[in-house]
Amino acid sequence: MEELDFYVEAGQETMDGAIKHLNIELSKIRAGKASTSMLDGLMIDYYGMMTPITGAASITTPDARTIAIKPFEKGIFNEIEKAIRNSNLGLNPMNDGDMIRLNIPPLTEERRRDLVKRVKQEIETAKINIRNARQDANNNIKKLKGDGVSEDAIKMSEEKIQKITDAFIHKIDSIFTDKERDIMSV
Repeated sequence: MEELDFYVEAGQETMDGAIKHLNIELSKIRAGKASTSMLDGLMIDYYGMMTPITGAASITTPDARTIAIKPFEKGIFNEIEKAIRNSNLGLNPMNDGDMIRLNIPPLTEERRRDLVKRVKQEIETAKINIRNARQDANNNIKKLKGDGVSEDAIKMSEEKIQKITDAFIHKIDSIFTDKERDIMSV
């Protein structure tokens, strides 16, 4: 019975990981408001090592439409600007010699729809990851049938995993609804 619970919990942990990954990916999709998390994942060459921009500069949002980047050293302005231009953020950095400013333009209706499509892709990927976790857990549980575990215990564990899966899918749908509302509100 402990092995069954182990596989149920392992499946749940994998599903938790899928939700965390989804939230990270969705935080990168901007909804027309400035957010420091938009720059998460952008890397620069900092003394020969690839370093996140957040590790080489202080990043703030002085207002809802601006991100201010103050590099720790003046010599990395060009690296930061290049990383932002090469990203798919669609932002144009402005360097005043002391700070790099990113003005976040208001989103057009068409751009909002494109962002919702990107969100839907991320949501679908998360759902696939949840279903894969369910399938892996169920396969591991079924392997225990030959080890003397009763069919009733296996059936109960599979039902537990299905309930957990349904809860995670519902949570993902709720995340989508919130993110879509956030993007589509002007």
